[in-house]
Amino acid sequence: MDIFAKCREASLADEVREKGIYPYFHALESRQDTEVIMEGKRRIMLGSNNYLGLTVNPEVMEAGIEAIRRYGSGCSGSRFLNGTLRLHLELEQELADFLRKDAVVTFSTGFQSNLGIISAIVGRGDYVIMDRENHASLYDGCRLSYGKMLRFQHNDMEDLERKLSVVPESAGCLIVTDGVFSMGGDIANLPEICRLAKKYGARVMVDDAHGLGVIGEGGRGTASYYGLEDEVDIYMGTFSKSLASLGGYMAASARVVDYVKHCSRPFIFSASITPASCASALTALRILKAHPELPETLQARAVYMRGKLREANIRMKESNGERIPIIPIYTYEPIPTLTIARELYERGVYVNSSLPPATAPTECLLRTSLMATHSEALIDEAVGIIAEVLHRHHIGE
Repeated sequence: MDIFAKCREASLADEVREKGIYPYFHALESRQDTEVIMEGKRRIMLGSNNYLGLTVNPEVMEAGIEAIRRYGSGCSGSRFLNGTLRLHLELEQELADFLRKDAVVTFSTGFQSNLGIISAIVGRGDYVIMDRENHASLYDGCRLSYGKMLRFQHNDMEDLERKLSVVPESAGCLIVTDGVFSMGGDIANLPEICRLAKKYGARVMVDDAHGLGVIGEGGRGTASYYGLEDEVDIYMGTFSKSLASLGGYMAASARVVDYVKHCSRPFIFSASITPASCASALTALRILKAHPELPETLQARAVYMRGKLREANIRMKESNGERIPIIPIYTYEPIPTLTIARELYERGVYVNSSLPPATAPTECLLRTSLMATHSEALIDEAVGIIAEVLHRHHIGE
């Protein structure tokens, strides 16, 4: 049998292309900002994770340019060999100080961070217990490890305890959860997770990709939001969202960080973060530290948009994160969801479609997300268009 046979089979992608509602790979022709030029037309950007709007900050951009002038365009090697710059060490130290952890190690991408952390920490005979709605990279990190994975129902602490109760006392155990869930915009029940971890002798890892710069004191993330910074053993995060760059990190005790540095294959065998990406992330971090009001502005924009959507009778996914800038809107079925997303795109509003397997078949969503730099006037314009299109499809009337 030809191994490429599967590539020629009819797919959902083929079907939606034929219908003219294929939602992916739209070409951006301008900076990643609140308003963009995409395929020749102005669109209000409600589909970016650029939460603090720093991708267009002059200081951040200039830092990247200056780093290329000083260090060149790339490092051409892993951190183990020729790929460690002083910039990497500065970024790791300043991020560790900001997060109030002993140490940080950086990875070339956020996805790679989760692969590298979990596969290094979870060994043969260990257990890793996952929230069912965790990010795909966390699941792939589990697959790359030699441990046994158990899953608990989303934010269901009774189910988590059931899973913990079957872990042998002789086995190591890591509970892994998103801090802010990327599709639903809700926040993990970290107080109860930490309580159960302590009860059963487990450790806790939080993927804070969507929490850093968004919640917590000065944008320090989910553990800070709950006042549990000393209870969470590992933070993971990315530079591609609030810090306006590319890369990822792990923050933990110095001994755990040192262990991962020397045992994580995705870290050891990958080229290091480019000079421009490293300098941009470091500058964005310094801006966040100097302007703790940025996350507060972002949260205020989220509250404002949710209020406007409610006024328009638009049903959002229930969430315990009223101030989270991820706002999912119900559109229910896959084909209508893609049709609506296409109409919004043509009307000048870019949103992301959330379809199975990311959602249940009848609970499809439009995932909208905000930046601190969105104005209320721009939100009003976008919500007006969203309401018109949804009501024309008899959703939210």
